[in-house]
Amino acid sequence: MIEIVDAARCTGCNICVGACPTNVFDIVPGSPPRIARQGDCQTCFMCELYCPEDALFVAPQVAPAPPGGFDDGPLLGNYRRAVGWGRERQSTASQDASYELLTRTH
Repeated sequence: MIEIVDAARCTGCNICVGACPTNVFDIVPGSPPRIARQGDCQTCFMCELYCPEDALFVAPQVAPAPPGGFDDGPLLGNYRRAVGWGRERQSTASQDASYELLTRTH
């Protein structure tokens, strides 16, 4: 579930707003987008994946975290790092062996 939009990192590009398939964010002129409908988040990670500034954190849990439940610094951009998206990162696609599941015969 979307948990954090870091105002210090966010440039207000609103790419996350367009990437979100369930319209979780509201655009706030002159400010970072606001998480307006957190309960509608499908935990798809699209907003975090497309954020060019690593200003978002989507928790893998599908329920909101308790207040103060996350120290946002090291969490921001975790998903993008894991898949190798972004500046100065290596793609991890070559390490993914899930394609083997499609080639196995039963």
